Amino acid sequence: MKLQRTNANRVDGLGNRGRALLCPKVAGMTVCWLVLLTAGCSRSAPMDGKSSPSAESSSRKTAKPREVAIAAASDLKFALDDVIAEFQKLHPEFHCQATYGASGNFFAQLSNHAPFDLFLSADIGYPRKLIELGLASRESEFSYAVGHLVLWIPKDSPLNVEQQGIQTLLDPSVRKIAIANPRHAPYGRAAEAALESLGVHDQIESRLVLAENIAQAAQWLESGAAEIGLISRSLALAPAMRDKGRYWSVPADAFPTLEQGGVILNGAQDPEAAAEVRSFLISEPGRTILKKYGFEEPNPLLK
Repeated sequence: MKLQRTNANRVDGLGNRGRALLCPKVAGMTVCWLVLLTAGCSRSAPMDGKSSPSAESSSRKTAKPREVAIAAASDLKFALDDVIAEFQKLHPEFHCQATYGASGNFFAQLSNHAPFDLFLSADIGYPRKLIELGLASRESEFSYAVGHLVLWIPKDSPLNVEQQGIQTLLDPSVRKIAIANPRHAPYGRAAEAALESLGVHDQIESRLVLAENIAQAAQWLESGAAEIGLISRSLALAPAMRDKGRYWSVPADAFPTLEQGGVILNGAQDPEAAAEVRSFLISEPGRTILKKYGFEEPNPLLK
């Protein structure tokens, strides 16, 4: 199974917005602009001001969905897909579109008013910068999870990552070590910090291969393009990878805490709808799904 899934990270269904959407790179896909143009329609009411049962039924069937466009850190791929699926079971009138990529890239796009409603970052610092820029309100800020870093190898690898831990990277058979790019990916910065604090960075720096985001790093590992890599625990536990590899959990004190948070953007088309999605994500059902993928609840949980 390939790491990508197409149902939740498609960007071709944002409804009647008629606006351009900048898609970040996800798992090696190229950046593209899509212009989404649709036309609305109106229905005249009966002369007596009352709707017939058939008209009400037809209206319900053709009612415009409440759309929420989500810019989400790529470590949320699969976990957020499941959250959205559960949310839309309870709220079929909603249509949530998640686009996955590096949090730093999203910050740059959102700083230029990219058309998203909700931003879910792997580093709460980026949403806070958007607040400082006046692009989101402080009241909309929330923390939804704490992420973790693991050292992952394929299941059939002769390397003994469970016993050797970070020292596995020094094995002479290791030629390529995948991490996310520290310049714009929080998990990349966490990986770099861990390599330095655990004393192996200088020895293996020349063998590092930098992925656009953590999902692409995971894809390289799954495909065999790299022998070993540092990825999020959430992706290691995802259906595409959990039966294909083994991992060692990097000690939490070896890298800065990956507090993940988000904001509702001031330019959201339906702020109340975005708030509904946020509320579900940090509710007990949402947290249960996140825990299944190895995320921990932030303490205290900011709502």
